[in-house]
Amino acid sequence: MAIYEEFVGRNRDDFVTLDDLQKNYKVTYPETFNFAYDVMDKIAERTPDKPAILWVSKHNEEKRFTFGDVRKYSNMTANFFKSQGIKKGDRVLLVLKRGYQFWFSVLALHKIGAVTVMATNQLMAKDYVYRINSAHIKMAVITGDDDCTERFDEDMDQYDHEVIRCVTWGKKKEGWIDFDAEVAKQSDEWTRPTGAEGTVATDPMLMCFSSGTTGYPKMVLHDHTLPLGHLFTGVFWHRVEDGKLHFTISDTGWMKCMWGKFYGQWFGEATLFIYDFDKFNGADILKKICDYKITTFCAPPTMYRFMIKESFEGYDFSHLKHCCTAGEALNPEVYNQWLKNTGCKIYEGFGQSETSVVCGTYFPWVLPRTGSMGYPVPGFHVAVVDPDGNECPTGVTGEICIRTSEEYGGRPVGLLLRYEENPEAMAKSWHDGLYHTGDTAYRDELGFLWYVGRVDDVIKSSGYRIGPFEVESALMEHPAVLECAVTGVPDPVRGFAVKATIVLAKGYEPSEELTKTLQNHVKKTTAPYKYPRVVEYVDELPKTTSGKIKRADIRKKDIEKLEAK
Repeated sequence: MAIYEEFVGRNRDDFVTLDDLQKNYKVTYPETFNFAYDVMDKIAERTPDKPAILWVSKHNEEKRFTFGDVRKYSNMTANFFKSQGIKKGDRVLLVLKRGYQFWFSVLALHKIGAVTVMATNQLMAKDYVYRINSAHIKMAVITGDDDCTERFDEDMDQYDHEVIRCVTWGKKKEGWIDFDAEVAKQSDEWTRPTGAEGTVATDPMLMCFSSGTTGYPKMVLHDHTLPLGHLFTGVFWHRVEDGKLHFTISDTGWMKCMWGKFYGQWFGEATLFIYDFDKFNGADILKKICDYKITTFCAPPTMYRFMIKESFEGYDFSHLKHCCTAGEALNPEVYNQWLKNTGCKIYEGFGQSETSVVCGTYFPWVLPRTGSMGYPVPGFHVAVVDPDGNECPTGVTGEICIRTSEEYGGRPVGLLLRYEENPEAMAKSWHDGLYHTGDTAYRDELGFLWYVGRVDDVIKSSGYRIGPFEVESALMEHPAVLECAVTGVPDPVRGFAVKATIVLAKGYEPSEELTKTLQNHVKKTTAPYKYPRVVEYVDELPKTTSGKIKRADIRKKDIEKLEAK
């Protein structure tokens, strides 16, 4: 019996229809559920030699860890944290890029009952000040691979308390503990705490900071039920295979890491392929997929967009069985080109840092409908509502919400516990039995959801409501367009005009002729009134650290230009 069957009660392939899945998929778990003990250590006891991690450095050095190794090193790491005074409820900041230490550290903190706080290595000094003070960080474990420690120390006088500082990769620095050396000294024996020191499923477990496209990012706090939500993410959506390699492209500073290279994939007893690269390169990723014979793969749409612009000649994708994407809506042209070149469909999923996968196309029950974000997954009661909270009719755009009233089973596993120390955000996002995602979509006659955009991204022009995604998808079909973002720009006649900010593919240069060509292309591809009346060419688009396009930054810059005239 696979480990996940203990929590679902059935084998994945025993669900025969979508109706069967929706009615009978139910996760059960003990009150004291803790992923580190109840999943990882159990797998290690059963099959200690089964491969758990294949780690590849940016220099192509390899390290392989079995489930037995993962238990051993997470125990040693837990003993190190305990030796430094870390206890249940303490917050530990991890800034580790894709270093294998991240996986051992998270499991160690789960075992102690401490809270893992995730962050990207792209943070600047002011970002560290905000995170240290607002999240009450007791210890920071930071990669020694670049200048993160220098940025951490830069404004240390602004921290409102002392922080224990640890650095990896043997980097020597005054005031910093050599994390790897100290962990290596520890015992690999660890006993699960009980009583007040033990954990229950509703204890805080993991914290991340939202993307923060506007203002300071919110602190998203999850409890120990989060991994159970990702059981569906990894086993049913990613379709990971026991003992086979799964590759999700994400940094450990993003919540997508926990979606794609931690909980759900290990529930399926897959081997995590972790490639610790510095800068994304489409051709390099394609080569890794083929060289290592990756079986299941997931990447954000941005990276698929770059990969399809590469040559696929000479690659063998016969081993690749299942591909997924999440983070943004997937343009149909990207889907079609990937299918043409690899033979694999791309299965979309929708969710947030606050959730596990909420909607998706999950093989074999829900097949992709090009451009659709799919169908609600079992356990999440999804509603598309108008501003008054009423369910929208079929075909009408509204906000995507999750029902959380007792009538619908309360808070589903995978949904955040709360926004930490932010009652305003809680009141805005979670009220009247609905968690509001801030994303908009419409539901078609078959129940599939079609993404429109963030609530603030919808453009109101000449009485029309225009979602950016459809216009972006039309532009992406033209070979001249590498990336694009569609926003509204103030217009004295229309209220707002549709604007396209475009990064051109290699071999194309900005010109009035090209602009007219792209405008005409959109008019022919979608409703003519949606075409971009304003086109700007740029070298790159503003993005969050998780790779999402920051349309708010484009809008702000356009308004500043208008005000300066």
